[in-house]
Amino acid sequence: MSRRSFALAALLLAGAALGIGGAARAQLLPSLPISGLPVPLPHAVSGLPAVGDLIRGLSGEERSAATVPSLDRLGVGPTVGEIGRDALAELRRLRLAELVRGNPRTLDVGPNGAPVRRGVLIAIDPTEVQLRAVAAAGFVVETREDFGGLTSVTLRVPANLSAKAAMRRLMAAAPGLTADYDHVYEPAGGALLPMMGAALATAAPPPMPAGRTIVMIDGGVAAHPSFAGAAIVQQGFAGPAQPTGHGTAIASLLVGRDGLFRGAAGGAKLYVADVYGGSPAAGSASAIVRALAWAASKQPDAISISLVGPSNLLLQRAVAILARRGIRMAAAVGNDGPAAPIMYPAAYPGVTAVTAVDARDRALPEAGRALRLDYAAPGSDMAAALPGRGYAKVRGTSFATPLVAARLAAAGSGQALEREALKGSGRIGRGILCRTCRTDPKIVGAK
Repeated sequence: MSRRSFALAALLLAGAALGIGGAARAQLLPSLPISGLPVPLPHAVSGLPAVGDLIRGLSGEERSAATVPSLDRLGVGPTVGEIGRDALAELRRLRLAELVRGNPRTLDVGPNGAPVRRGVLIAIDPTEVQLRAVAAAGFVVETREDFGGLTSVTLRVPANLSAKAAMRRLMAAAPGLTADYDHVYEPAGGALLPMMGAALATAAPPPMPAGRTIVMIDGGVAAHPSFAGAAIVQQGFAGPAQPTGHGTAIASLLVGRDGLFRGAAGGAKLYVADVYGGSPAAGSASAIVRALAWAASKQPDAISISLVGPSNLLLQRAVAILARRGIRMAAAVGNDGPAAPIMYPAAYPGVTAVTAVDARDRALPEAGRALRLDYAAPGSDMAAALPGRGYAKVRGTSFATPLVAARLAAAGSGQALEREALKGSGRIGRGILCRTCRTDPKIVGAK
């Protein structure tokens, strides 16, 4: 294998049988323009000391195959921890750059390369004097929304200004104004790809008290046999709700029930807030805040958020409002490794920050770093539903988050939750929750 092909193999990451199809997997994964890769790919990825340099040496087609964002094929695969911190950070940078490059009409680049909505900025609790000042500078009020004491004003920026140039003009026009970009957030999933793993012992999830309500903020949820008896209500916040592989997997880990497959919150009512509308270029902070307001109106016992991105002033204030109301939120720390920036909303006060462990109770090496780490839950060597029917082997902190949310909803107190936490190895916060919630991929024929 050539040096370039081996580099690409390392990025697409091993446990996947590329080129070996299955009807269920084909629903999720686009075909990749790659041939001649061994199956499985080499395990000794750590033998590449300069993966970052190799990434930069890939052709445009190869780089796109390795980094293009998707709501179904996300992040990287199961041996990600072996390619090193710097290469993982480079993958993240390339993935975000590809997201912007592929959506030039709707996305722009904010500080630190973060994707933001093009042509808009968000003013937070502006005064009328400030709004008149920014109008004189060429900004136009596009929308004004109130979220229980928090006012968000979307400003259309003057033509031909980049996001960062528009922010500089806005701050010059109204120096005391609180404003931010409308950042775009990624699903915090790993690839929905086949993975290698030993058979697991199967046990029932802990019981869920009757009458519980959970909200998940993610992509839309597709039909699946495991949802036949579930109470699911969906609402779109970036256009009509659209089914995604990621959202379907998350929902199944909450309320799915199909033979030997059991979600962690079976019997709970599930509200689904779709902040993507089928596009990975959506998922903006403003959409997430609208989803949080809707979620709060349902008086949930917990909210599950498997999304990651930079800190955002509007999102921070919305999260703080819900936390003051006593609404419990669980969010993933992400899968871009310890060299990546700290991810939000997991890092905000009032949010339970979730990481993931494998079947041996070891922290996943690709899990992101955090200002604080609250709990871990199973996040690999496990099955989740595919759109339509069938199951996939999933990996990532995304898939641990709904399990923690289920326990947040069930626990009567923080002390009760801490008593549930079990020991593990690595960075797992206060311990592992919902350890018996992992469904062995083999017993459900996960692809």
